[in-house]
Amino acid sequence: MPGYRYGARSSANPELPVKHRLFATAFAAFSMFSLAGNVAGAAPASPSEAFTPAQRAEVVQILRQALKEDPSILTDAISSLREKAERQKQDSALEAIRAHLHDLQTAPDYAVRGNPKGRITVVEFYDPRCSYCRSMIPEVDRFLARHPDVRFVEKVIPVLGSGSVLDTRAIFAASTQGKYGVMRQALMEDTTKPTMDQIMELAKANGLDVDRLKTDMSSAATVALITTNLDQGRAIGLDGTPTFIFGAAAVAPGALSAEQMDAFLEQARKS
Repeated sequence: MPGYRYGARSSANPELPVKHRLFATAFAAFSMFSLAGNVAGAAPASPSEAFTPAQRAEVVQILRQALKEDPSILTDAISSLREKAERQKQDSALEAIRAHLHDLQTAPDYAVRGNPKGRITVVEFYDPRCSYCRSMIPEVDRFLARHPDVRFVEKVIPVLGSGSVLDTRAIFAASTQGKYGVMRQALMEDTTKPTMDQIMELAKANGLDVDRLKTDMSSAATVALITTNLDQGRAIGLDGTPTFIFGAAAVAPGALSAEQMDAFLEQARKS
């Protein structure tokens, strides 16, 4: 693992790094008094009962000396805790995804790309104002070209403020005119501040009925579509956009490389 450094080998045990040996000594001492306190159902002994002042000082000195000789002990410990927390978070997210898999993989036909009958379904939550989501547009296009067996479901969610809400309403409203993909592309390529006037200009330039679009942006159906996607995001503990879900095997937040997307897809195929 990059950045992971081992210390010098212990002379007492050549297979155990010095820093690990020092910690093992200290923690073994703690374990000894803990086990002793539980013999015959007795309550665990407190440190003050298990150690003499001299013994406690020795344990503290061992830990201090270990940190002094190799400060990476602390960074390694923090890294290990973070990795464990990330694994737990991933497991929790996958559990939630499996519980809501049918809803997550269900979407109107216009929000399904790739192979509608594909063997593997990949879901993407995206915000139309998210720069990382925008950067993934060509990557997703290439991904779908490489994998004709993938059914790709888009979930638009406005999480970046009022501009995102405005764009999301316009994208869903455009679907009633068969222009979901057209409006989505136009808005995600537009770098100006989103306003109703700007949206109407883009809509007109792309052949939409602007009056109808404006009406549909405030319709109950549009509100329901946005609410559904937001509820699904909350149900799986979505952190941000973009987030990709590969079958029921992996959830991957953030912009991904081609290699990462292919690896996650392979994981889904094997699950």
